[in-house]
Amino acid sequence: MLTQSLAFDPTNPEEALRQLPTRQAVFALHGPVSESGDSAEPYIGVTPDLRRRLKRLLQPATGQTKRLQLVSRVRRIAWQETGSDFESLLVQFDLLQQVYGPKSLERMHLRAPSFVRFHGANPYPRLTITNKINLREPQWFFGPFPSRASAEHYADELLKLFLLRRCPEDLDPNPAHPGCVYSEMKMCLAPCYQGCSDARYNEEAESVRSFLATRGESKLVVLGEQRQKAAEDLEFEAAAAVHAQYQRVESIRALAPELTHPLSELRAVILQVSPEASQVSVFLYEGGQFRGPAPFSTIGMRIQNEQSGSSSLFAQPMALEPVPESPAPNQDAGPVSARASRDMLEARLDAALAVLTAPLPPPSATTSQGHLALLARWYYRPQQKRTGEICFPSANEKDPTGWPVKAILRSIGRVAAASLR
Repeated sequence: MLTQSLAFDPTNPEEALRQLPTRQAVFALHGPVSESGDSAEPYIGVTPDLRRRLKRLLQPATGQTKRLQLVSRVRRIAWQETGSDFESLLVQFDLLQQVYGPKSLERMHLRAPSFVRFHGANPYPRLTITNKINLREPQWFFGPFPSRASAEHYADELLKLFLLRRCPEDLDPNPAHPGCVYSEMKMCLAPCYQGCSDARYNEEAESVRSFLATRGESKLVVLGEQRQKAAEDLEFEAAAAVHAQYQRVESIRALAPELTHPLSELRAVILQVSPEASQVSVFLYEGGQFRGPAPFSTIGMRIQNEQSGSSSLFAQPMALEPVPESPAPNQDAGPVSARASRDMLEARLDAALAVLTAPLPPPSATTSQGHLALLARWYYRPQQKRTGEICFPSANEKDPTGWPVKAILRSIGRVAAASLR
């Protein structure tokens, strides 16, 4: 899986170490192969400086030392350069999965994130919080959330807007049922003692599902229309009451991060610094797994100076390499530094996304769990420690690609600018 490798001679480690780059990388140290063709499990690691790290592991130490010494056990070094911590963790997980299978999750301390589960298959749906994903029903899981506490808080506040049941048992509606405190407080439709019809409860359950799927947008649209109508009818007190409810829904909506989606619809483009100069690495999360990276060339791209606001006066073209351009009449042909047009940049992005959206077989359960955990771990890092950018599908139906092309190109510019600092 790793892209580069070389033989290692324990009697002359310096020769191999000199050939290693001083770059961020994922590496694997392989031991000797036995006569039967078997070999021990490789030592796998991640490092910001491959040569320096392997010098510590493979250079013989003089005297007593507590450092790990592997010089006598290694016969081959394999590695792959990476441009970011995100890419390093993704490559490391995929490599560990090949060696250890499901145990790779434990070795990387990857924990499944928390989701709000809508029990849509139940005749009387309800909400629970879980980190156990059922891949056969991904449409009923909404998340991921940064913690179980944040998911519980969001679900609790959401249920205050609706009359969905909170009891955990499977219901067999009977007028003799005593009910519960929520039915007494008029916070539940009380299907347990047939306090409502099945059709009415299903209508309420669908409103909750729609709220979860749109992060509250479905409720805001309804309230916005009611507020507008009340204002047009000069019913200002009613409009003020609806406006207060509108603000309450907005505050609950803010409890769900932008990453929160139905698991079956969770798609995102991740942009990271590339190990190659004048490139940005494009990753796609779709179908429960990461795809990529696909390279995006930033040659000729104008990089916006964030401190200059919306002005383009300080934008500078990325011309690390010459961009071929048609020569003017009566001029010698030759490459010159030129600014890439918007159409050219969009064509580059379309090409990268076309590579990433090619059909792939469904991922294994371990791959889905690991990639989802890596996505949540990266996204919910503190903002100052999270490198790279994320873009979600466009809600604009007029966009044929489904992705906000202009927003992605701006994000690519910011990632490219960060790589130059």
